[in-house]
Amino acid sequence: MEVKLNLTEKAQRDFKLVQLAVGQGDQKAYASLMGYYKDAIYFMLLKMTNNPDDAEDMTIEAFGKAFKKLDQYTPEYAFSTWLFKIASNNCIDFIRRKKMDLLSINKTYDDEDGIEMSHNLPGYGPDPEEKFIEKQKIKLMREVVEKLKPHYRELVQLRYFEELSYEEIAEQMAIPLGTVKAQLFRAREFLYNIMKNAEGTI
Repeated sequence: MEVKLNLTEKAQRDFKLVQLAVGQGDQKAYASLMGYYKDAIYFMLLKMTNNPDDAEDMTIEAFGKAFKKLDQYTPEYAFSTWLFKIASNNCIDFIRRKKMDLLSINKTYDDEDGIEMSHNLPGYGPDPEEKFIEKQKIKLMREVVEKLKPHYRELVQLRYFEELSYEEIAEQMAIPLGTVKAQLFRAREFLYNIMKNAEGTI
């Protein structure tokens, strides 16, 4: 597949990294893509949620989802535009699930290239098919979590299945708050590495 001539230098750089990641499983290429956009994605999500912990969680989720679908990316649009859309949609789903009234439907934001983007916030109340899909996702996530080491498994269980705050987890496990955040960050990386390499995932 050829890179389109109308792509910027940066977009062509990204596409070459995507080709290395997909074609050769080059871990440095994955790391480079994450390094280029992690901060920009985080600050966009922070603006959408007004919550640093949620923004941090969803930054990792956004890259996990993007890397799982990386073979579907085509250079019709810049990689950054594609990535920001995945992150934005994931955040909107999160807000809908939590029924948080933190996002104005009319609010716009700028992506990494300064292009104005807007949100299309779906209505509440998933239909039966969506509920089934959600149950399947939860089942799959639990299966993936079981592959983690016991310590990381407990952290993920408390944070995502019991929905405890970082502070509550620190208190329950009798470890410093900074350690909770650092180890959860590591646990999420393990999770998405497992999911990225799994067949027939979400």
